[in-house]
Amino acid sequence: MAKKQAATVDNRHYDVVVAPHITEKSTLLSEFNAVVFKVAGDASKPEIKAAVEAIWGVDVKSVNTLVTKGKTKKWKGKPYTRSDVKKAIVRLAEGQSIDITEGVR
Repeated sequence: MAKKQAATVDNRHYDVVVAPHITEKSTLLSEFNAVVFKVAGDASKPEIKAAVEAIWGVDVKSVNTLVTKGKTKKWKGKPYTRSDVKKAIVRLAEGQSIDITEGVR
C-alpha cells in the first residue's frame, strides 16, 4: 500500500480558512476535540478538510458547515445588512489538537 504523502500548502488553503471563530460556545467544543473557523463562502467540506490538514498538519475526522445570515441593522437611521458568514466546525482525530492562539506555522 502506498504511503500517504504530506499535503503541500497551497495559496488557496489560506483563502479557504479565513479566521478562527473564538466564542464561549466554540471554546466549549474544544472538549469534544473540535475547532470552529470562519471560512470562505464558496468553500466546500472537502476543501476545508484539505486546508486544515495542510496548514496545521493534523488529521480531520469530520467537517460540519453552517451559514449565519447577516442581520438587518440601522446606522444613523439608515438600514444596512451585515454580511453572511460561513463557519466550519472541524472535528479532529483523537490525540490531535490545534492551538489557534499561536497562529499559522
